[in-house]
Amino acid sequence: MRWLWAALGVVALALGALGIVLPLLPTVPFLLLAAFFFARSSERLHNWLITHPTLGPPIANWQRSGAISRRAKIAASVSILAAFSISVMLGLRPALLVIQAVVLIAVSLFIWTRPEG
Repeated sequence: MRWLWAALGVVALALGALGIVLPLLPTVPFLLLAAFFFARSSERLHNWLITHPTLGPPIANWQRSGAISRRAKIAASVSILAAFSISVMLGLRPALLVIQAVVLIAVSLFIWTRPEG
């Protein structure tokens, strides 16, 4: 079972790494998921991830106080705006735009009501 947790951790870490360069893919949720999987599979991988100079601080902020940095909040907001703008430019049906807007507003409210770390 440990190999399955490790494999899921690697997949989550890869998706998180992609999120660093792809504006519409979140990074921190996948890093949190990778930390969860690595904690169940490999102490070495878990320690590497949480002590990593770039990837570790967002995980520590979230684990310590549920905090999201201002920079991450701004990046998420820009990504949310870009995603909605693309949907509008593609001419999606109004019903779909309303659903998307409601979900994105809820996500934005969640992000901006978290403490800053």
